[in-house]
Amino acid sequence: MTDAIADEACPVCTMTDLLEAPDSYECATCGHEWPRAREVRDANGTVLRDGDTVTLVKTLRLKGGAGSLKVGTRVKNIRIVDGDHELDCKIDGVGIMLKAEFVKKARSGG
Repeated sequence: MTDAIADEACPVCTMTDLLEAPDSYECATCGHEWPRAREVRDANGTVLRDGDTVTLVKTLRLKGGAGSLKVGTRVKNIRIVDGDHELDCKIDGVGIMLKAEFVKKARSGG
């Protein structure tokens, strides 16, 4: 574990005296341990969050000969997940997993 951090608080006791490990936090006061939030970035380096809308920056062929997703396709309400395909979403009602490197965060209001 490394030095204490200031921008997080323990979800159990709300104290901010925390220790940081590569993939988790531990409260120095009560001992509670929890995983770090995973930071996923799009093709431009913008941090993505659950619920964001993204746009494809490359045409992607779907496995199994099921067609392709064209550049510019807008995908709403993404979900960040573990694995090498970091984004879980639905396109035309079909569940799809995407890599964040092939999307950019869409501008709000459009």
